[in-house]
Amino acid sequence: MVCSLDLSLPRDFFFILLLQVSMWGSDSFSVIGPSEPIVAMLGADTVLPCRVFPAMSLENMELRWFRSQFSEAVYVYQDGMEQTGEQLADFRGRAELVKDYITEGRVAVRIHSLRVSDDGMYKCFFKKGSDFEEAVLELKVIGLGSNPHIFMVGPEDGGIRLKCTGKGWFPQPEVQWKDAKEERIPSLSEDQTQDDDGLFQTEASLIVRDSSKTEVSCSMKNPFFGQEQVETIFIPEPFFPRTSPWKVAFTVTFVILGISVGAIVYLALKEKQEKKNVSEVEKEKKKERKAKESLEKELARRKTLYQQDWRKAELYADWRKELFEAVDVTLDLDTAHHKLKLSESRKQVCLKENDPQNGDASTHQEQEESETISSVLGQDDLTPGRHFWEVEVSMKTEAGSGTRCALGVCAVTAKREGWFAESPEKNFWVVTYKEGEVISQKGSLSLRQWPRRIGVFLDWDAGNVSFYNMIDGSHIHSFTGISFCGKFRPYFSLQGDGTSLTICSASDKNENCPDFSAKSSVTHLSSCDLSVPEEANSLLCP
Repeated sequence: MVCSLDLSLPRDFFFILLLQVSMWGSDSFSVIGPSEPIVAMLGADTVLPCRVFPAMSLENMELRWFRSQFSEAVYVYQDGMEQTGEQLADFRGRAELVKDYITEGRVAVRIHSLRVSDDGMYKCFFKKGSDFEEAVLELKVIGLGSNPHIFMVGPEDGGIRLKCTGKGWFPQPEVQWKDAKEERIPSLSEDQTQDDDGLFQTEASLIVRDSSKTEVSCSMKNPFFGQEQVETIFIPEPFFPRTSPWKVAFTVTFVILGISVGAIVYLALKEKQEKKNVSEVEKEKKKERKAKESLEKELARRKTLYQQDWRKAELYADWRKELFEAVDVTLDLDTAHHKLKLSESRKQVCLKENDPQNGDASTHQEQEESETISSVLGQDDLTPGRHFWEVEVSMKTEAGSGTRCALGVCAVTAKREGWFAESPEKNFWVVTYKEGEVISQKGSLSLRQWPRRIGVFLDWDAGNVSFYNMIDGSHIHSFTGISFCGKFRPYFSLQGDGTSLTICSASDKNENCPDFSAKSSVTHLSSCDLSVPEEANSLLCP
């Protein structure tokens, strides 16, 4: 009898058949794991399965799942029960053995509440007597982050700068800009950072110079899983620099003034000779009125467009003020650091001058307090709604002067004793002046003009605190995604001689603040004049 071999059967069949024949009559076995990576969502549960061949009971074997090192145990089963002595702390209470088919040679470890740190390679190790085998497994943890958020930063380099942000992604997402025709637009810059949980926070920038590209989308895509999140923004044509309402307004105004002056001079010279020119003057006046009416209508139209989508347009501080309520901020004496002096109106604060009579006795104490932050809060708690206030900054801007000040918003419960970090993680949302630079939590900011007067805009419901240069109306920095829960107040801090902050009046004229719109050769403002009588030992300045 001749036996023929059917070569049409799968290769795996012959491999398993050969392996079974080689193990016939012995205790040898092999461990088999999944041939493809195991994909699971962040925060969900997953299993890492392994089996033996040939099939046999695993109840009396040592079963171990571990990471790169044998001692990095994820789960250990020995002597018929779980062994936790070698188990990694990250997996305690999260890993369990699935042994429904343990007598058939199939088991798995279930991991609960997957974390980013669970991503990577694993090994399952089975030992029977002196024989042992292992298999390699790969776990892919997928974190689908939030929808991208696009907003307009403002005019820059002949176009409009857009910023796209997203958070909660793992692994690092692919960022792609597209126009309305689905054509790709390369990013100007991309910044990827990881938070304490290992999730990626992404920020990409783009400058749109073509005013025909009024619709731009930003997408973030998981490179392994393929799922994509997209957001689209519409850019109104008036927002492009070449059609900026301020530039148009100034240009038209200057043209009208030029025409008016020329017409008046011309008519004055010709009035003695011809009275007919009176009719020409009337015609010129009619043209002026029509031009002014047309200009007012155009500005009103563009202002309406701005108000429809003002949250995404981080520019035009004067127009933004109309959407916010002015807050009459006064300083709270009870919250002021002992080194600060407040004016009688509670609108101005500066540092006390060192007392020369103390001599060397106070030198050690001064050195200890030189690194501390001297701060004070506003008198009243902020309430839900949209509010703004303006602050004049007076300080030395030379490098090495040691001057520093910060202003913004903080929680009433935030720690303000000694040295502390003025950061969002500590419930501070501030911008900082330091020796001529303006700094946020991301580092030094590149500004067109050094801001002598800052406007602080708080949008409670939107969770946003923004800072604007009130001299030229440009945007400085914004904090977004803030959850206002509890009590919050305006915040001010100072360091270094010659530094003071003055809160402008809530009225339209801002009597407390000087006009810096005119050109000046002064490189820095003088410190506040808050002289205190020697016998007055208090924080309140007369």
